Amino acid sequence: MIAPRQTQSALPDFGRLVQKASSDKTDSLAAVQDLRTQLGDATFALVAVFLSPEFLNQDTADALNSVFEGVKVIGCTTAGEITPDGISEHQIVAVGFPAAHFCASVQFFDHTEKDAQSAVPLRVLDQLNDVARQAPDWTSEFAFLLNDGLARNEDRIVSLINPALGTVQLFGGSAGDGLNFTETAIFHGGKFHQRASILTVFRTRCRIKVFHFDHFLPTDTRMVVTGADPEARLVREINAEPAAAEYARMVGKDPGQLSPFVFAASPVMVQVGGRYHVRSIQKVEATGELRFFSAIDEGLVLTVAVADDIVAHLEREMAKLSENGKPDAIIACECILRRLEIDQIQAKGKISSILSDNNVIGFHTYGEQINMLHVNQTFTGVAIYSADQPDD
Repeated sequence: MIAPRQTQSALPDFGRLVQKASSDKTDSLAAVQDLRTQLGDATFALVAVFLSPEFLNQDTADALNSVFEGVKVIGCTTAGEITPDGISEHQIVAVGFPAAHFCASVQFFDHTEKDAQSAVPLRVLDQLNDVARQAPDWTSEFAFLLNDGLARNEDRIVSLINPALGTVQLFGGSAGDGLNFTETAIFHGGKFHQRASILTVFRTRCRIKVFHFDHFLPTDTRMVVTGADPEARLVREINAEPAAAEYARMVGKDPGQLSPFVFAASPVMVQVGGRYHVRSIQKVEATGELRFFSAIDEGLVLTVAVADDIVAHLEREMAKLSENGKPDAIIACECILRRLEIDQIQAKGKISSILSDNNVIGFHTYGEQINMLHVNQTFTGVAIYSADQPDD
């Protein structure tokens, strides 16, 4: 039996609806054993793990399979972790969903199986039926999607999945690789996979609230995409000028100054259904093209955004989620560009305190999903409350 760590924070809190853990151990087996100890001996419907990219190896897969033998485990690599203590890096985070409060049905979607696309809605309906059979007396449901963050298939995947979910709300995140943008993966069936997605449908006796928000407002500065490669998410021209140079001009920067920090501070937005959503820039290619984190196409009107105070905004949004009682847990997918902005303004300590105080756990992503949309630079997730707390 694994000996528990000698710290109060490492002891499992069996009064909680969701069990949370994180480990900064560098050895894969030691880190996974550490997580298992912290999660405790509850029977879990599912365990989700969010792993710093250095854990993308066979040793980690072997450790997860041996230590969590008999437990359904899903997960992904990250662009940073949100631990019970706040923002961190180089860790593994785990979220345990006890079978006393949750049931789960998992589907794995291989992006290379083009012929299987037509079967996706039926597979989602099977998941909904599965959780209904498992827990006919529970009524709260939500869907959690994990995607390979470099496969650039999120828009297609949500368009196939979401119609079949009906009124069940979906949120999710795209696997990250720090700021390397080299290799991302998801974990399912005891293995790491690329060019794939995992959809988990949960049914729970708890009250839940799926949400997303960002801290940006549109300005009057607009530009038009006049040359693009949508499949590659590349913009070649803006306003009939080379993309990087024109974007830099529109945000008042020299093209040589463009960096992830600039993209985090001066994102562009598109208007969808009467609401503005961020379309974040990933990087400048050597050719002067702009590569985006999400769908982009010729003719699209981009609006330059201005940021609200990210600390004050997060405090307000967390307060809204606690209006009728603080959540037992918030499972969050937060864009890597929000993390870069937090670092740039040296607000990591303040943000970490807010996240920890509000029971947030999760990871930093290469993009977020909310229902039908793949979005960027948002804080997206699900708040989980006691069934005894009143509805909003």
